[in-house]
Formats: sequence, structure tokens, C-alpha cells
Amino acid sequence: MSEEDNGRVALVTGANRGIGREVARQLAERGYRVLLSARDGEKASAAAEELAPSTGAPVTPLTLDVADPQSIAEAAERVRAEPGRLDVLVNNAGIGSDFGVAGVEPDFAAIQRALDTNFYGAYRLTIELLGMLRESKHPRIVNVSSGMGGVSEMGGWSPGYRVSKAALNAMTRILATELRDAGFLVNSACPGFVNTDMGGPMGATKPVEDGAGGIVWLATLPDDGPTGGFFRDGKPVAF
Repeated sequence: MSEEDNGRVALVTGANRGIGREVARQLAERGYRVLLSARDGEKASAAAEELAPSTGAPVTPLTLDVADPQSIAEAAERVRAEPGRLDVLVNNAGIGSDFGVAGVEPDFAAIQRALDTNFYGAYRLTIELLGMLRESKHPRIVNVSSGMGGVSEMGGWSPGYRVSKAALNAMTRILATELRDAGFLVNSACPGFVNTDMGGPMGATKPVEDGAGGIVWLATLPDDGPTGGFFRDGKPVAF
């Protein structure tokens, strides 16, 4: 990392466990100051305390429930106060509220929960933090999506999860287009079928380190890197 890179700040949501935690670890290892957020402040603090000594970089806990607009506003205010800058936003927080539910027999309350976290949460947080990101010389936004939200791979079941991730992908394309001239790189990442608390019970075997690697690649792209794309393991996939 060059001298210019020193002090870059990255915020990773839903980072107390799983892919988010590994993304935070890998970014910290690269010298980024990481703001590690979780709905539960104690869990965020515990994860930050465990990661900081092993990476040698500052890892700061942040209480943030992306499904709660008030929590988003309060967290953004804390970031504006300290550290007062932001270079990378990784919208990782997400839920699977209706896995296996048929689209012809929808659970609309579960669909709303998925949208509130996976789409509206990421969108609201991004807009709330956009002012600080605009001040960065190398602003990066990574939206952690899923192949289940890609229309080209779209199948049946889990309508809330699928629609929320498809909406997140649409937001990626919209913001990438509008922010291109401001130097932003905005992309979606599909980590794949990763052995986390969400994927493990469904038979996922892909190591968390590998799933996080593609996200970190997008978060640390050079200025001539792609924008407005959807990637899995560093390779473009159809939306």
C-alpha cells in the first residue's frame, strides 16, 4: 500500500460474523482502518477486539441496524464525527427471510423484511454516507448480492430474497452511472455458495475466505477498474 493509501477507511456492514467479518479482516490486513458494524453493539465490539491484534490495523466497532432508518442516521453521524472520512462502503448486511417459500404462496411480511434490510437498508446507508464518500480520492461501493438476484439466473422460490437482491443490483447500476464522473466505482459482488451460518445448513462448502476475496477485490480496485458490474470471484456474471 502506498503512502497515499495509508489511512483509508472502510465501513463493512453485518461484519460481526461470516463473510462480513472476513471482508473486514482482509481489508484490515491491507492497512485499511475498518469500521466493523453489526446490529448488536456488543457483538461488533467483540469481533473488532478479536480482529485488530491479528491484523495490526485499527478495527472500530459500530452499532448499526440497516433496517432502521434512525440507526442509519445515528451511525452516519458517528462516522462523520470520527474518523470523519470514508473511502469504501461494503453493503454486506443481509437476511434470508423466506428461503424455500414459493412465489405463488408468498409470505409478504417476510418479503418486506428482506427488502428493508437487503435493499432499502443498503440504499439508505449509501445515500446517508455519500457526502463523505464524495470527499475520497478513490471512492468504492460494493453491494454484496447473490446469483439468486440475477435475472439471468432467476428461478423459483424465495421471492423476497431474490427480489431484494435484484433491486440491489439495479441500485448498483443506477449509482454507478450517476457517480461515474465523480470517480466512484460501484459494483455488485456474488460471493457464491459460502459455508456461513446462512449457507452452511444448506450444504455450502465454499470457504469464507474465498467468498470474501471477490468482495475485497472490488473494494480495492484501482481507479481504472470496472464500475456498474456484477462479479463472482473477480469474474463478471450476467445481471
